[in-house]
This record gives sequence, structure tokens and C-alpha cells, in this order.
Amino acid sequence: QVQLVESGGGLVQAGGSLRLSCAASGRPFSSYVMAWFRQAPGKEREFVAHINWSSGSTYYADSVKGRFTISRDNAKNTVYLQMNSLKPEDTAVYYCAAGRLFLVSANTYEYWGQGTQVTVSS
Repeated sequence: QVQLVESGGGLVQAGGSLRLSCAASGRPFSSYVMAWFRQAPGKEREFVAHINWSSGSTYYADSVKGRFTISRDNAKNTVYLQMNSLKPEDTAVYYCAAGRLFLVSANTYEYWGQGTQVTVSS
């Protein structure tokens, strides 16, 4: 059974940092693309960043480029999202996802975590 379990969310002041983790289990993920999405209240789920597990190639949404960094630890089967210089508009539930394609559309991802709340106060 595939499981993606996020952790690391919380409340932080604007300008602060958080690191989210996504622990993956249940199958080999070396051929997968791992992504972070987020969803704010009343808004659609939006792409944040993704990483090709085997090559390490990454891609970011313009809104987070230069502030967020996605990485993976093969030994721990874990993907991270380091978030720096956080802004109130980054407030959302953040979801980890796994899929086969290096795309930004949520419906191309097969597996999802339960989400972790990130709240940035001004």
C-alpha cells in the first residue's frame, strides 16, 4: 500500500522558514516524479515544485522560485520542501504527490498525502 506522509507544517511569521517532509513508502519511487502542491481556502490546488526522483531535476512555480527548494533523500525515501522568506500568501495546506510525468497538473499525479497546514502571519 502506497503511503505519502507529510510533516513539518506549522505557524510562522512572515520572513521565516519551514521545512516540510514527505515520507514515501509502499513501492519503489525511483521512477517517479515527486511534487508539492498547495491549496488555500477557496482556491484551487496549485503546483509548487517537483523533482525527478532518479535524476534530481527540479522545477518550480514562479511564485516560489528563489525562496523554496525541493530535494530528496534516497536512503530515507523522503522528499523535502525547504521554504524560506515565507509570505502570508504562502498560507495553505501543502500536499505531497507522486506521479509518472514531469508535469504541473494535479490530475497527472497518482498518489497523494493527507496534507500539512502552513500558516504565515503578517
